[in-house]
Amino acid sequence: MAHLHVQLTVRQREILIRVVDEYVGTGQPVGSKSLVASAGLDVSSSTVRNVFAELERLGLLTHPHTSAGRIPTEGGYRIYADDALERQRLEPRPAPLALDLTGLRNEVETALETMTELLADLTRLIALVSAPPLETATVRHVEALPLQSRLVMVVVITSSGGVSKKVIGFDDPVDEGLIAWAGGYLNEELRGVALGSHQLRRRLADPSLGGRERRFLDQLAPAFTNLESTEERRVYIGGAAGLLEEVRPEELGSYRRLLEVLEKRAVVLDLMARALDPQRPFVRFGDELEAPGLGAVSIVGASYGLSTRSLGTVSLVGPLRMDYVKAIRTVRSASWELSRFVEAVYDGE
Repeated sequence: MAHLHVQLTVRQREILIRVVDEYVGTGQPVGSKSLVASAGLDVSSSTVRNVFAELERLGLLTHPHTSAGRIPTEGGYRIYADDALERQRLEPRPAPLALDLTGLRNEVETALETMTELLADLTRLIALVSAPPLETATVRHVEALPLQSRLVMVVVITSSGGVSKKVIGFDDPVDEGLIAWAGGYLNEELRGVALGSHQLRRRLADPSLGGRERRFLDQLAPAFTNLESTEERRVYIGGAAGLLEEVRPEELGSYRRLLEVLEKRAVVLDLMARALDPQRPFVRFGDELEAPGLGAVSIVGASYGLSTRSLGTVSLVGPLRMDYVKAIRTVRSASWELSRFVEAVYDGE
């Protein structure tokens, strides 16, 4: 958008920020006199009116026909959100959330569900938290089970609480003793090993094994290496009902469309997957969402994960007129808490 590159004076930026603050708080168009009074500005209301006109000419403010007050445009919100992101970035450490995840030990999915509920309660926005891809977890337990003489099912339970099941067919009947040996070997050698790691592949192809055992493990290997098709990535959603209670009539269309989008997991994951820097918040709305019908919706989020890679995203979804400062601070804190938690769970990869 062209207006994102506009150079504002210090006064223009300050008044724009104050207008958005006021509008977010009250939901009413902001007049010059009320802004001078509420924000304690050291300028006259006529000076503020002149700045309003300049900001309107730049496409950052607009005014409803029924009011002399101004409201921010999408471009005004963009500058406001970028300012809030920059101020948060300069803070050395996010404020802690009132949530203790340590008692959950290795249950990543329980932690994500708990975090989703907390974020929705704290902000009265829709909270979305995506679970790590299954292949990034570590192996907790393996079962190798004979189904028929030529069919073997491999069950993999992961550190995140996820379960993957894969049925593998063989040309000839399989010795049940070989299946039992494989179950014991895989539990002993793979417990604590990351599913997508080179270490796992090396242990499946251990050259010290006999030819028969090694060939059998080769055929079981897809149960550990081709996981994306065996389990859909999970997204936890909370707070939808609470938000709809506070939606204005003019916003209902966007929220109906949003609820339709939330039913499509792949679309939700795509909306959440565009965070570039781990643990650094982002704000996207309007055309940036590339989703028809969501023009009045905003997403504030941050990725969480390990020092070496992101594992998922925590996001808040609400109206353009949301408290961006609080939302950014909240997702930053949630990202930090979840990253600490998963670092402990995935330790030793």
